[in-house]
Amino acid sequence: MDWLDLENKTFIVTGGSSGIGNAIVTELLADGANVVNADLKRGALENDNLHFVETDVTSSVQVDAVVQEAIKVFGDLDGVVNNAGINLPRLLVDSDDPKGKYELDEKAFEKVFSVNVKSVFLMSQAVGRVLAKRERGVIVNMSSEAGLEGSQGQSVYSGTKAAINGLSRSWAKELGKYNIRVVGVAPGIMEATGLRTLSYEQALAYTRGITVEKLREGYKSTTTTPLGRSGKLSEVANFVAFLLSDKAGYITGITANVAGGKSRG
Repeated sequence: MDWLDLENKTFIVTGGSSGIGNAIVTELLADGANVVNADLKRGALENDNLHFVETDVTSSVQVDAVVQEAIKVFGDLDGVVNNAGINLPRLLVDSDDPKGKYELDEKAFEKVFSVNVKSVFLMSQAVGRVLAKRERGVIVNMSSEAGLEGSQGQSVYSGTKAAINGLSRSWAKELGKYNIRVVGVAPGIMEATGLRTLSYEQALAYTRGITVEKLREGYKSTTTTPLGRSGKLSEVANFVAFLLSDKAGYITGITANVAGGKSRG
């Protein structure tokens, strides 16, 4: 028996086809859990305990549908990992190019908040209703170190993650009476994921007035991260699996950094 005792438990993971989400799905499957991947695109993983449901996590209809599908396929539901998210680096004010490509506008603002925050509300509510009836379960919300510390050129992304931190603390207080735990996980600088594309790096570098090369140097700087390296996706996934298990049975209402010691100073 795996020490986490997740065998035959069922979890929904949003955005599980790539990046951190894929790492979480991989870890949970290795621990013997059943996983429903709610994503827009099917991932490369194939496993008898993995069920893919094409899902727009900003749609309440589709979110409700994936919750019901999880119960239909696996017979039960033990929790959710709200991992799906996007990041569009933008400046609040770009004096060199007002209303230009990298200055924040309403469309970008609304898109990031919809994917990063609205989806967490919709999925947590749909799953929470099921868990409350069962009087047990776990909701893990993927935040970011940026949500705790802010991030130059990523104010809206940081704002969405700060919002998630507040939701996690509040929901932990509301749902504790149902024996439901709500926990946030805030990764720092991680190895390349779907979010760290060249276009993303170019946008972030522009907002910070540096080159892409200079930006990449920061990934390994001990000034930025005391451990002197980017985090492994598996290191986040391992922690998430622990939080979903009963080994973390008295942990709720916090957002924990998985960031190699990264902070403001």
